[in-house]
Amino acid sequence: MSHWLVKSEPSTYSFEQFLKDKQTTWDGVRNYAARINLKAMKKGDEVFFYHSNEGVEIVGIAKVSKEFFQDPTTDDDAWVAVELKPVRKLKNTVSLDAVKKDKRLAEMALVRLGRLSVQPVTDKEWEIVLEMAGEK
Repeated sequence: MSHWLVKSEPSTYSFEQFLKDKQTTWDGVRNYAARINLKAMKKGDEVFFYHSNEGVEIVGIAKVSKEFFQDPTTDDDAWVAVELKPVRKLKNTVSLDAVKKDKRLAEMALVRLGRLSVQPVTDKEWEIVLEMAGEK
């Protein structure tokens, strides 16, 4: 199983709305590196949900419920989407500042590739963030 992080501005689509919806299609991604990551996601993979621009923090966990398919927001078949289901809100959110201050996370894509909207998370990074969130 792999781990990932997806970003959304809470004013556009918040984790609270995601919990209410019980599932969402992660679409509208128009970045080549993010597309590669969407295509690599497998059913059952775990995903951190990150609030960007407002809040700038990891707020919850989701799972991939459907692997990549044609993005329904475009006719261009080069772009893909996945379906996600929420798992739970984190006990404590983990701010970008806290991630940046933790030397163990210096190589995390969230630190190195700040603008990438869909990014991989290593198993070690996943465990560290869960620890920081009070989940371990």
